[in-house]
Amino acid sequence: MIDNFDAPDGPSIVSITDRVKLTPLGAAVGSVHFLGDRAFFVGAEESVAIVTKDGEINRVPTHFGAILCAASDGKRLVTGGDDGKLIAIDDKGETSVVATDAKRRWIDNVALHGDGTLAWSAGKTAFVRGPKGEEKTFEVPSTVGGLAFAPKGLRLAIAHYNGVTLWFPNMAANPEFLEWAGSHLAVTFSPDNKFLVTAMHEPAMHGWRLADSRHMRMSGYPGRVRSMSWSAGGKGLATSGADSVIVWPFTSKDGPMGKEPAMLAPMPARVSMVACHPKNDIMAVGYSDGTVLMVRLEDGAEILVRRTGGSPVSGLAWNAKGTLLAFGAEDGDAGILEM
Repeated sequence: MIDNFDAPDGPSIVSITDRVKLTPLGAAVGSVHFLGDRAFFVGAEESVAIVTKDGEINRVPTHFGAILCAASDGKRLVTGGDDGKLIAIDDKGETSVVATDAKRRWIDNVALHGDGTLAWSAGKTAFVRGPKGEEKTFEVPSTVGGLAFAPKGLRLAIAHYNGVTLWFPNMAANPEFLEWAGSHLAVTFSPDNKFLVTAMHEPAMHGWRLADSRHMRMSGYPGRVRSMSWSAGGKGLATSGADSVIVWPFTSKDGPMGKEPAMLAPMPARVSMVACHPKNDIMAVGYSDGTVLMVRLEDGAEILVRRTGGSPVSGLAWNAKGTLLAFGAEDGDAGILEM
């Protein structure tokens, strides 16, 4: 692991741009995920580019049209498209159609559970399919904005207008509703299963403490939060949406209630992507001007991974071991850094 971080007020930022294997893809990157040590760059439409750490590229056709969502559990990547199909890709790059919406509606959200359970949404309907193929559906009051499985137990969070519904697909119990006015999009559980946080359509986030549904207002952003990432051990939640990385503290039983977030790695550009290291208190940060930094959470020390210039960073991911970092941009530029 690289450990020669400069202090943020030091004379210069350590640069390791020469160690990045550049892999220009020629098409916009929607997101990036790792299966093993290969990076899977999900395009904005039609295909996924599988890239080795040596820069070898293999393109896999997927959807006939736009790719609207993607999720990975480290064993497979699942994408949803405007062709109404849900497609799975394994670590060998082989694809299979998992589901086709009966009404050919857009598949715009997808989530994976560690036991192999899969969730996706089309319009107001959330679908869950278990490892043995059993399928269940649940209708929410408005279009589904985001999906997330709880880290413990089979509970699915369904974000929508005016709140989040918590659904237990395998239980007869009534779903729980967490209310907050506004449109809720991306949703995430804290790793300890104690908090739920959403990114909203407005430039704000909202959270709940699950034990008592107590609200956590997380506002003050100049732009919409489009990327969230939990630090190793769930001590902090790093977010985009400002010209610094906003990191909310979750070390106490009250989470960020009554506390100010840390503001790290300020730049003259807005943060577009964040990805925390899976094992260490380090995060990768992508900006709207194409810059990529590695930042130490403890003191904000920085290392330059990609220089300023180009389109916004739209994909950022670590492999499970934390030895590889991949980034992709809206103009198709991409790269992999081996630590």
